[in-house]
Amino acid sequence: MSAAQQDKGTPVSVVIRNRIKESRKRFHANDNISAFIEPGELALLLDEVEAKMKGVLDSLVIDTQSDHNTYDTARRVAKMYLNEVFGGRYAAQPKITEFPNVEHLNELMIVGPITVRSACSHHFCPVMGKVWIGVMPNEHTNVIGLSKYARLAEWIMSRPQIQEEAVVQLADLIQEKTQPDGLAVVMNATHYCMSWRGVKDPDSRMINSVMRGAFLKDANLRREFLSLIRHEG
Repeated sequence: MSAAQQDKGTPVSVVIRNRIKESRKRFHANDNISAFIEPGELALLLDEVEAKMKGVLDSLVIDTQSDHNTYDTARRVAKMYLNEVFGGRYAAQPKITEFPNVEHLNELMIVGPITVRSACSHHFCPVMGKVWIGVMPNEHTNVIGLSKYARLAEWIMSRPQIQEEAVVQLADLIQEKTQPDGLAVVMNATHYCMSWRGVKDPDSRMINSVMRGAFLKDANLRREFLSLIRHEG
């Protein structure tokens, strides 16, 4: 079903959802579904989210007609979710140019700290933090520019996420792109679902990591990496 069939009154979200189901693919909160969105449908989806967000504001008993501060809030929220904070669900993966490791580099490389912004899947509250990426290349490893690591991290994090799953997704993507002997990803973040609501602990943070290949097998390499990022952090 294409965008043209919207004239029949089927919500575009239903069209996209059915397309995904027919392909037997997931559409969890932290999945990218850009492959199932046809040209023109994202704009229709934005209109649909705006309309439903107006319903949420009405149910919260907010007078958006006479309150100049919230008159356009539904539209702003729809744009924020689709184009910004959850843009990693609806936008295709950023193009990453890969180069062969001509110089046969085989020394530890660390990228970070990379500032990342996400939102927890449970409450849609912000998750703000830093990511460090350690790469142990080999002669067959593809080399990508330093800024590209940040682009990949932003693409993964710009979705409703659980931190434990987010670092695995990022590690999987970098592993696929570069094929190193070893890969390490560490994330240190504040979760506003704990500092803004719930226990309201402003100092609570979560730190977790993924270690693969040489970083998992070589304790000395792992210690070197963790020592260096502690110094930088």
